[in-house]
Amino acid sequence: MGMTLLGLARQAITEHPRIVLPNPAEVPAELREARAVFVTLTINGELRGCIGNFQEKPLFRNVMECAVSAGYADPRFRPLSRKELPSVRIEISILSPPAKLEFSSPEELLAKLSPERGVILRKGTRSATFLPQVWEQLPGKTEFLSHLCQKAGLPADAWKGPIEVEVYTVEKLKESDGKYTPR
Repeated sequence: MGMTLLGLARQAITEHPRIVLPNPAEVPAELREARAVFVTLTINGELRGCIGNFQEKPLFRNVMECAVSAGYADPRFRPLSRKELPSVRIEISILSPPAKLEFSSPEELLAKLSPERGVILRKGTRSATFLPQVWEQLPGKTEFLSHLCQKAGLPADAWKGPIEVEVYTVEKLKESDGKYTPR
């Protein structure tokens, strides 16, 4: 499954904008399952785009659409150039369904967080998420939550007040650091 999804993501960013989605009838059943995904693109270990979708739709389609969005529509970056494509490394995160985290104080929230899980933070109409991989850059729980609040457009300390938090795990699929070779 992993190599197939990575190959579809690579095909999507390479063939964009003339991408052709596979016929669902020809796609293995496990790749037609409705799943939420994020696709992260890096060049030399530096983030080059990351777009995800919590809407569960067929896995193969979600991966291809998120790969194109990460490469060409992430507002933080300019669209990928043809010259960059060979250097791009793809990582796919397949998300578990989010689970509500129950807590009654900021201290209890901190105690219940763990680096194995991604976090979705909501307050009013604002929300943001960090994949579990973000813990590598922000290992401190208060720092992690403060940055997540800012990503949602909230004050850095908004996590200390009334908020909703959900957590999830991911199955990670990643191209090797060497050149990608399709099968």
